[in-house]
Amino acid sequence: MQHALHALTDELRRLKTAGVKTIAVSDASLLALRAVITGRGADRTRPVSPAEHLVPGAVSNRATPTASPSPPAPVVRPVAPPPPATPTLPPAPVVKLLDGDKTQRWTALLAMVTGDPVCRANVRAGKKVVLGVGSLDAAIMFVGEAPGAEEEIQGEPFVGPAGQLLTKMIQGMGLKRSDVYIGNIMNWRPQTPTVEGREQVGNRPPTEEEMRYCLPFLRAQIEVVNPGLIVALGSTAAQGLLGFGSFKALGDIRGQWREFAGKPLMVTYHPSYILRNQSNRSKRMIWEDLLKVMERASLPVSEKQRGFFLER
Repeated sequence: MQHALHALTDELRRLKTAGVKTIAVSDASLLALRAVITGRGADRTRPVSPAEHLVPGAVSNRATPTASPSPPAPVVRPVAPPPPATPTLPPAPVVKLLDGDKTQRWTALLAMVTGDPVCRANVRAGKKVVLGVGSLDAAIMFVGEAPGAEEEIQGEPFVGPAGQLLTKMIQGMGLKRSDVYIGNIMNWRPQTPTVEGREQVGNRPPTEEEMRYCLPFLRAQIEVVNPGLIVALGSTAAQGLLGFGSFKALGDIRGQWREFAGKPLMVTYHPSYILRNQSNRSKRMIWEDLLKVMERASLPVSEKQRGFFLER
């Protein structure tokens, strides 16, 4: 029984950490728990289980009642958020760009995306649908998978810690963030179950269905910007562009030229990879991919740039 009480305590602590404030317990289970704690009240020489403090007034100084078979352990049914579930999405939209110059076409596309009923339905209250940002004449376009917490607040891709690192990588290439175009396959942050009234914690990769719905908007951005080449950031983005199941591990295709929407496509790691792996070896792998991008885009490459992150 002591083992059961400790197991119950651990489960309650886990639920509290997860943000669950209430649980449903049957009357029979509650009576059983009180009986166990009351029955142990006379023995003050033993340690008190933390579970005994969960029922106010349960510990009594009365003598132990007549011995009886131990009641079953209480059944605790937590009132937790529902499991992750992605509703079935309608077919991907057909995006027809308006005539006009690049600015006019992009502005019309922005209105189309932010007004799309499916995009709006998948954005939490107070958050924003996200479209790409940067130069509409960019020679290089970077594509990630989906907005995160900071991005859905500001309505701009790659503005969080990974985005700040991407900006430094772009600067290392001898460019400014405003010289390139940065986007995501997804136009909304993939939702996870949350406790009512609380912000979403963490991110999840978008599903294949979610990315298929948003891909026409990305293709339209590529058509407007007409970059010379595209850089896919991370495995999920590469799967979305090249097709799910097109490769097993990112390392199998990283640093290789592929094609998407008629444009040369370089696949490399997501900047968050560097945030998790602060080693020169990790940084050098991504930098070697960016050196290939610079050469393909006819950007000057200095000896100093060629030597970035080499082991000394």
